Amino acid sequence: MAKKSSKSSSKDRVLELRTLIHEHDYNYHVLDKPVITDFEYDKLFRELQDLEAAHPELVTHDSPTQRVGAEALEGFEKVAHRRPMISLSNTYSIDEVREFDERVKKFLDSEKSIEYFCELKFDGLAVELIYEKGRLTGAITRGDGNVGENVLSNVRTMRSIPLALKGKTPALLEVRGEALMMKKEFAKLNEAQQEAGEQPFANPRNAAAGAVRQLDPRITAKRPLRMFCYGPGVVEGHKSTSQEDWLDYLRQHGLPALHSAPWKKIRPRLKEGYSHEIPLGAVCANIEEAIEYYSTILKHRHELPFDIDGVVIKVNSFALQDRLGTIARSPRWATAAKFPPEQATTIVSDIAVQVGRTGALTPVAIMQPVRVGGVTVTNATLHNQSEIDRKDVRIGDTVIIQRAGDVIPEVVQVVLDKRPAKSKKFRIPENCPVCSEPAVLPEGEVVTRCVNSLCPAILNESLKHFAARRAMNIEDLGDKIIEQMTEHGLVKSFSDLYKLSKEQIQSLPRQGDKSAQNIYDSIQKSANTTLSRFIFGLGIRFVGEQTAKSLAANLKTLDAFLEATEEQLVEIEDIGPKVARSIMLRLENKDFRKEIKKLIENGVQIEKPKKVSASSQTLNGVSIVITGTLPMGRDEIKDLVLSLGGKTPGSVSKNTNYVLAGDEAGSKLDKAQELGVPVLDWDGFQKLIGG
Repeated sequence: MAKKSSKSSSKDRVLELRTLIHEHDYNYHVLDKPVITDFEYDKLFRELQDLEAAHPELVTHDSPTQRVGAEALEGFEKVAHRRPMISLSNTYSIDEVREFDERVKKFLDSEKSIEYFCELKFDGLAVELIYEKGRLTGAITRGDGNVGENVLSNVRTMRSIPLALKGKTPALLEVRGEALMMKKEFAKLNEAQQEAGEQPFANPRNAAAGAVRQLDPRITAKRPLRMFCYGPGVVEGHKSTSQEDWLDYLRQHGLPALHSAPWKKIRPRLKEGYSHEIPLGAVCANIEEAIEYYSTILKHRHELPFDIDGVVIKVNSFALQDRLGTIARSPRWATAAKFPPEQATTIVSDIAVQVGRTGALTPVAIMQPVRVGGVTVTNATLHNQSEIDRKDVRIGDTVIIQRAGDVIPEVVQVVLDKRPAKSKKFRIPENCPVCSEPAVLPEGEVVTRCVNSLCPAILNESLKHFAARRAMNIEDLGDKIIEQMTEHGLVKSFSDLYKLSKEQIQSLPRQGDKSAQNIYDSIQKSANTTLSRFIFGLGIRFVGEQTAKSLAANLKTLDAFLEATEEQLVEIEDIGPKVARSIMLRLENKDFRKEIKKLIENGVQIEKPKKVSASSQTLNGVSIVITGTLPMGRDEIKDLVLSLGGKTPGSVSKNTNYVLAGDEAGSKLDKAQELGVPVLDWDGFQKLIGG
């Protein structure tokens, strides 16, 4: 019998090594059950590297050695999802979960108990994986649900995700999941960040999202990311019957997904405490079992090795899911049962008063650091003197705090029986804490203000507003750079920005040649702008983005704006006497007018108004309030409505023509229903504008 050739035996060994390494990656990164030591794993990996180096013709795209190596990208390519990645509606109480069950039964016209599949609501970044003929060929972030970003180079570095699927696979398999970071690995990453003198990450979700969206895959490869798969996209060549069946199918092909079991079998095991051996996907016979699952997971959430912010309750049967369908861009067959905001107790060490761009003096509670919802909290806004008086917050008080929506820290209440004996009520100072000029509390308002236009704090915040994306859009001019510019006396007004040289920018601390050039170029690029952006950027009190657009649409030119009378202004819809008077106070200010003149002299050019055909104004005069999460970004929808002649006010009134409501629509939707204002979903909006 003839001996195999050297090349043939090498090819066989390469295939054997790849299979072994894929198995060990799955055991370690998905099952958390390594069966060999790191040394033994490294030995196999080096052998594969050596064989591929000797036989480069054997190297394939799905080899474990090819996970990392791509060059840094200049930006992410936008990619459309074949099937929209719709988001779930939320429930916030047990009663709302039961109401969800009643809606499902009513739609199905059934009184029988519905079988639900319950799983964890991971707190990470949603990603869609695309496998074609078993090979990983795409990875897209959720984006706006219709279009995301191509992050394949980064996702390939995640060892929990197979580059090639096991067994017989369908022609096309799209699977949705969550990229996240384990708590222990996050702690190690932050230790390394601090040792390197770099800023630590706020929480695992931010660290994971930042890693997935790194332009350099080699940096992503150094971040310990995991992924859990849970939902199907487009699948060709396979049909699962249920959510339980779908997750089993994913695991059979080597994809990371929760193990599942009937809730009755999981429940007694969880009573003893969480263990990674316990399945966390539960098949629940009815809604009461699903509620019990929710309550049990809430109790054990901090024992889990990763962050979650609720549980997901899905109708288990895919046939029933198809019958139920979707509404307002979310499925009828599922709900995200969110956990209540987490609270903690801490002590108010001090109350600092910050000054905003309009001169508003905002008190902020400086607190002893405390962990709330996985994040260290050190301060919380107290809003104004009325709010301080209402809650009676004092320096030295023990307070209960929570993160509203698990994001914004707020003081809930004072623990009065722990108040120091000699505590004093806090009063916002009568003088600005930055410039020491007298502060005033305008009649009928609750916010105390510094009225010194030369106040350094007002200048900084005004410049930040002026440079913002929806104003002059100076892309590379960050807040820290602005503060350095004012601190070093380079900028004392908006117009000074357009006099800066690259050399002046480079003279600031830690500014290299390239970053200084980028900032300089961004400033110059922003000089060509629209009238609405320009007016918004000026920071006139009560003139938000929508009002600025109304002013630009009606007055057309900067000269007309500068010469407008109060009578003209109040004739513009959306501008009442209060706003008109605020605009006039600025227009009557000589320094304000001089500053506008300097901006034009220093190179700012305002686009001439474009002529718009009557046929394109399909929403002429139509007022549409936008609320909730929609397939397009809110800013894009506003621009679309305005381009068609419509208006997008920020609140619902009797003059509102429609409310466009997406997922998680809140009080604006309630107000619309109260006033009888027609509510549009996304499809209805598309019909209104003609597709």
